[in-house]
Amino acid sequence: MKFSVKNEIRSDDISTIEHAMKTVDADARVDVDIDAKTVSVDSWLMPEEFIVAFVDEDYDVTIAEA
Repeated sequence: MKFSVKNEIRSDDISTIEHAMKTVDADARVDVDIDAKTVSVDSWLMPEEFIVAFVDEDYDVTIAEA
């Protein structure tokens, strides 16, 4: 699944985003693309479950690809 991030993503945000996604699914593979402002998450869980983690970290995201 892929999320489009409306906020600017800086290099120091990567670890925060990765940690937030791992709180939802510890086995998730996370790829943050700073230039495209996207976060790809490889998990068996539903995308909506990860939205909560983004909101908890004050990131405004939409589901770009389920």
